[in-house]
Amino acid sequence: MTFLCISCYFKGEDFLKALKAQGHTVFLLTRQELMDEPWPKSSIDEFFFLGSDANSAENFANLTMGLSWLFRERKIDRIIALDDFDVEKGAYLREEFRIPGMGQTTARYFRDKLAMRMKAAESGINVPAFTALFHDADINHYADTVPSPWMLKPRSEASATGLKKIHTKEELWETLNTLGNERHRYLLEQFKPGKVYHVDALSVEGQVVFARSSAYLTPPFDVAHGGGIFRSHILEFGGEEDKALRKMNADVLKAFGMNFSASHTEFIRANEDGQFYFLETSSRVGGANIAEMVEYSSGINLWREWAHIETAMALQQPYQLPPIRYDYAGIIVSLSKFEHPDTTPFSDSEVVWRMNKKQHIGLIIRSFSQKRILELLDDYAYRIQRDFHASAPAKDELTH
Repeated sequence: MTFLCISCYFKGEDFLKALKAQGHTVFLLTRQELMDEPWPKSSIDEFFFLGSDANSAENFANLTMGLSWLFRERKIDRIIALDDFDVEKGAYLREEFRIPGMGQTTARYFRDKLAMRMKAAESGINVPAFTALFHDADINHYADTVPSPWMLKPRSEASATGLKKIHTKEELWETLNTLGNERHRYLLEQFKPGKVYHVDALSVEGQVVFARSSAYLTPPFDVAHGGGIFRSHILEFGGEEDKALRKMNADVLKAFGMNFSASHTEFIRANEDGQFYFLETSSRVGGANIAEMVEYSSGINLWREWAHIETAMALQQPYQLPPIRYDYAGIIVSLSKFEHPDTTPFSDSEVVWRMNKKQHIGLIIRSFSQKRILELLDDYAYRIQRDFHASAPAKDELTH
């Protein structure tokens, strides 16, 4: 078969390799400036380039025109979006050319944070109190009845990008006025202090066949906006948190109509009541090298297995998950004041992966003991903060 993969970022190398290893033709639609990245070019039959990576009606029309010419000589069997920002492009093109896979309605639940919350709430899944920003009276009623602080969130950004904490009604309206005609692209949600978790999963025929639950030691918002050090670790297997999160994750994916894909879903456990709340999900492999942490813990390469699932579903064949390991793992990543930081001082036998990226330092550790993982993550955070850490201000996403 022929797969057209779309990615506006350099990622998914193992996915592309796995498709090619199964004998498929692999096309990659990406940005021209990414050509110098170390793509697995022996696994890519042909590159195509986006004139713009915007998810706009104009760009979708241009994508459709370009793909219509491609279709005259080449048949495309499946379209795969490798990154959050490409989910809408993939869904639009599938609908236009009647290619099987996630369509635009379902894709909304995995890209649009407002659609996510509305669907989750209607399905009986806990979500923080929220409101759309369409109608002034609804906004005023929300601000008068839901205690602050609130989080202003872009509906279609990824991770902690563009989030802003707001404390008063006056500050809210000042901020909304700066958004102008873009206001409808945001939502407002009650800020609930607590511990943030993520579940990384694989689904086949509407069922979760693999899931690994983890906890951030520093919330992504604090890392992005406070210059913190990113840390996450695998939860106790079969523990109370693990069981609750795996069930809630399955409920979310079922409610949202997930058929087959990788997914990365985030939750928070509020300090005030101890309950878990759904935050957001996505139909892709988690970023920030979380996939590598999951693989060292479980032996499951999420990118590779996602490619195998896509093939099995397209050929109407059964999918067989490889054997799963149950090791504990953790990850720590920070900006570094050194271009190429020396990680040799981190010489513990538990270190299984070292980041190779300019101005960054990162490590993954693995152990049979969760206690040992947490001890090392605390120790490494102290040492990285002291000897390596650098921070950069978060981009102001509210400037228009």
